[in-house]
Amino acid sequence: MTPAEPSRPLRVLELTESVAAGVCGRLFAGLGHDVVRGPLDPADPLRHRAPLNPDGVSLAYVAVHSGKRGVSAVGADGRLLPDAEALLDDTDVLVLDATPRRARELGLDPRRLAERWPDLVVVRITGFGSGDENDDAYADLPADSLLAESYGGLAQMIGEAGRPPLSLGGEQAAYCAGVTGFLGAMLALLRRDRGQGGDLVEVAMCDVAAYMDWKSDVSWSMTGVAPGRAVRDQGDWRLVRTADGWAGFIFLPRHWPQVVELIGDPALRAPDLAEEAVRTEHPERWWPVIERWAAVLPAHEVYARAQELGLPFGWVARMSDLAASEQLAGRGFLADGPDARAGRVPVVGGPLHGAGLGWDAGEPPEEKPGEAVEWLPRAVAPLPSADGRTARPPLDGVVVLDFGTITAGAAVTRLLADHGATILKVEWPGRPDTFRTWKLTETELRAAGEPPTSPYFPSNNIGKLDVAIDLKTEAGRDVVRGLARHAHIVVENFRVGVTRRLGIDAATLRAENPALVCLSLSSQGQRGPEAGNRSFGSTLDLLSGLASVTGYPDRGPTWSSYEVNYPDQLVSLVGAAAVAYCVQQGVTGAELDLSQREAVSWTLSAQIADYVVNGHDAQVTGNRRSGAAPHDTFPATGTDSGADAWLAVACTSDAHRAALASWLGRPELAGCDERWWDGEEAYALIAAATGALARDEAAAALRAAGVPAVPVLTAADRAVTPRFTERGVTLGGEGPPVKGSPMTFARYAPRIRPVAPAIGEHTREVLTGVVGLAPGELRRLEDAGAVHCARPAGPAGTPTDEREARAGD
Repeated sequence: MTPAEPSRPLRVLELTESVAAGVCGRLFAGLGHDVVRGPLDPADPLRHRAPLNPDGVSLAYVAVHSGKRGVSAVGADGRLLPDAEALLDDTDVLVLDATPRRARELGLDPRRLAERWPDLVVVRITGFGSGDENDDAYADLPADSLLAESYGGLAQMIGEAGRPPLSLGGEQAAYCAGVTGFLGAMLALLRRDRGQGGDLVEVAMCDVAAYMDWKSDVSWSMTGVAPGRAVRDQGDWRLVRTADGWAGFIFLPRHWPQVVELIGDPALRAPDLAEEAVRTEHPERWWPVIERWAAVLPAHEVYARAQELGLPFGWVARMSDLAASEQLAGRGFLADGPDARAGRVPVVGGPLHGAGLGWDAGEPPEEKPGEAVEWLPRAVAPLPSADGRTARPPLDGVVVLDFGTITAGAAVTRLLADHGATILKVEWPGRPDTFRTWKLTETELRAAGEPPTSPYFPSNNIGKLDVAIDLKTEAGRDVVRGLARHAHIVVENFRVGVTRRLGIDAATLRAENPALVCLSLSSQGQRGPEAGNRSFGSTLDLLSGLASVTGYPDRGPTWSSYEVNYPDQLVSLVGAAAVAYCVQQGVTGAELDLSQREAVSWTLSAQIADYVVNGHDAQVTGNRRSGAAPHDTFPATGTDSGADAWLAVACTSDAHRAALASWLGRPELAGCDERWWDGEEAYALIAAATGALARDEAAAALRAAGVPAVPVLTAADRAVTPRFTERGVTLGGEGPPVKGSPMTFARYAPRIRPVAPAIGEHTREVLTGVVGLAPGELRRLEDAGAVHCARPAGPAGTPTDEREARAGD
């Protein structure tokens, strides 16, 4: 891991106690910026949360706080200490996770910060936001991933039908919120650098969880049925037991011949099984054959054999498997020094490293009471205020050549488009983005007239200019090279080797424009023994280790399923953050090699470290987490929609447990330790009490008693919960809902054009206006089949659409 040397060093003050805000600060520190952290709780509970290193320091604390310096932040009176407040005079970014009530007590409410430090960028990461009239009941709840994923609706999708909703393993909502905060900081800094002043970037973890579950909003709007947890062992994608673990059978209908070749059983060669409809109608004819074949093989061998045939299978990698991975070690993702093996520094690298960026492992901060902390000197000062008269979007003027497809790539550029970048999406009518036809039936696809567009497509593609170019023609590739000369960023998520075969790889395009920043979002990175392997989002659930720590203890691992595809959602946030960081820091001529597997494994840093340091291989624990008990979902009576009803409870202190004991009418239980509250007797007692009440009634009663509790929402609930539309997490209007934004700004609203382009809709506009092709040359290219110029869309798709702009201070 190469130490980072940022071109424009930033000063970041982190006043935090949560994992989410710590992750945000860790990204700054890992990239080489001066981060000073002061814990808002002098006890700093995360520092002592198991698992621990030999020095008694939490491995989670090491993972999220290394590379920072420490300062005492809060005095005995609960107020911010003068030394910590004095740092704000020269701070670029303040990362804060105080709830509204706590912020007021500290004297750090947003209004005061904006008045006293008008150029300060404040990133505020909480569980439920600032506490407006719609969410005041939740605003002071802990920033806990289970609570956030439950109220955001994501937990409704994780697990098995008929069983309790699950939080994803680790602290996924926290990590995604931390990355979102970092992205928001970069966008706000870009505006500050133009003289537009500071801003408040607000990230609510429950909004981030809802943002990740955007497919459910579309499904609900189309069918009127809120999606939920799937029935285990049904469908075409399944986790199958092997001789030593689990393998994921992940394939599309077109892959059936390869599946037959892989298994080699004559029963699968029955001619009628070649028909998808027959396989769907009669799974009993072929799944048992597959299960018998897999049961005698090691999971990794199933994965390796499948990959040799081009099948995007995965295997459930455990923490021990990640620690021994040649792919991860060969790329420098795993640290191998004595301090890493002792858990004194992080055992894994960061998600933004690559050519052009460094990553500093650092060490955890140590507070030194009574010793003043000053900012480190920096050779390069922040950019001067230069353009305060205009309210330009932060990425205005940035041109992005977009080869991104489905979610991982396309969602990166959608985020950039929202904030002013010009996105040139390259497609071809014969090879469109797969999401254009996602879940459309054969009848719909074969209908006469213009081919339909899936209602899922707009969420990752609104606001873009679509340029239809056939990359399999030399003339088409020459057009792309012309576009590269006018671009600043290139984004692609092809399988490794595809861009080289097409002649649009980073080396080729940078030969045309050496200043290009090329972001590649491949499954496992551009190099290594597994770099060329195929994967979908569900494959990465498995390879990253996430599935090995998600699930029910009695049922083994599970994944986020293709209905959520959580890895894609996380990776898109990391990719957008990487691009925004390069723009703000003035990085040019860089190749960013972002491994999707590493990005997800990074969120499990503490679990990987626990194996490396202590030899403990993390297991599935359901919703239970160290340092919090009870921490689970509990049943309630059904809702009006007839859906199963659940609520989440997360007690993170003795005071919470005492309040719960009182609510249960069993005050004597207040003295029970965490192990009892984590056990089956406590679960049964709580479930009996909540099961007698309606979901929202039970959650409200618990909160009133002082117990952190929220309902587990569904997509149907989100549709009638004002916060998700008012805060722009979901965009309404005509037609199906569209994914919005995972964050808000106090002084800026992103420019969102809510119409997705047709294939080739902007080919003429871009090639004549940006590249400068003459009309005759464009006609020649079109006649040769190298480009396609679609007719302009109707009025609703033009830039004059009244819904287009939400920009300005």
